[in-house]
Amino acid sequence: MGSGQRPQTPCPHSQPGEGGVGDGRHRQPPFAPPPLGTGDSNLFLILNGGGGGGMGEGRIVACLPSLLRRAGGGCLSHTGVMHPQPAPPPSPTPQYGGLTPTATRSLSTQTPIEHLTLREQTNGIRRIILNNPKKRNALSLSMINSLRDDILTDMNNNDLRVIIISAKGPVFSSGHDLKELTSAQGRDYHTKVFQACSEVMSLIQDIPVPVIAMVNGVATAAGCQLVASCDIAVVTEKSSFATPGVNVGLFCSTPAVAIGRAVPKKVAMEMLFTGNPISAQDALLHGLVSKVVSEERLEDETLAIAQRICQASRPVVALGKATFHRQMAQGRDAAYATASSVMVDNLALRDGQEGVRAFIEKRKPVWTNSAEKAHE
Repeated sequence: MGSGQRPQTPCPHSQPGEGGVGDGRHRQPPFAPPPLGTGDSNLFLILNGGGGGGMGEGRIVACLPSLLRRAGGGCLSHTGVMHPQPAPPPSPTPQYGGLTPTATRSLSTQTPIEHLTLREQTNGIRRIILNNPKKRNALSLSMINSLRDDILTDMNNNDLRVIIISAKGPVFSSGHDLKELTSAQGRDYHTKVFQACSEVMSLIQDIPVPVIAMVNGVATAAGCQLVASCDIAVVTEKSSFATPGVNVGLFCSTPAVAIGRAVPKKVAMEMLFTGNPISAQDALLHGLVSKVVSEERLEDETLAIAQRICQASRPVVALGKATFHRQMAQGRDAAYATASSVMVDNLALRDGQEGVRAFIEKRKPVWTNSAEKAHE
């Protein structure tokens, strides 16, 4: 089962005007993102432009927030629910190692289908992989809508216990595709964009199962927002995080909502005012991520956390997650009142009583993973 985080072969740093990631001034270990293609307007805007359409000397300064649309229909099911797709090409259907492709699109019958996200679920663990490395996994409207569908698919099925979000390529996510924020789109469209972005980030925290970000690369602007919105984040030593919109005239206000709740205020403000990236170790120090590991250990460490979550009762975890986010928004006294009431509700669950009995009887609990009550 692939993590979507394949090691990349380093290439020479980009020169001014190339539109590449850097010339060595970015202090993370070098990597080789794919070159910007025709019409690729997402993410890495460069400071101190020196030619090539404003691309500069190679320091990351801007990636704008992500988009999504409100889902108006059913979600694509990993169990086989169909959605319209173009006619298959004459060549054999490509295989994805068991991953279910979603958010397909085709420019013509001769153009290969692009699967913006891939999804699989095994033993309670759902893997969602951002699958557009050529555009640095930009959170375009189509990408974020596909992510939303993958999160919500069969959400109420008790078999689902935890979600892992990862990405292919050296960039976890670059933020929003700039083509979707031009004046030609108009104010109403822009309003829709940022409302939808906020909706999907909130969804990650509102669903009943934990969501883990598995990061092996750069996460900027809305990509950094996505990491901050997840319940847990496991990242590699080469990963970095930034909110650089201020340098191109669009302050990262929506990313600031999630980031400002994950790191101390002054750390968030420095990130937002300067756009400077922070290292994985600094992100760990300030609480943006949960754990920093080597690239070789990333998948094993992330799966170990996910598997441990799967050993707990789903309704107990769901109740605990919802209560944590609720009480964090309250004052101290109100938070204690909320948490005390929920502890009583937890004890009323059948799984709550099973856990207490199992502890007393010195045995492993046998969870029902249902919301059934043991008493009123």
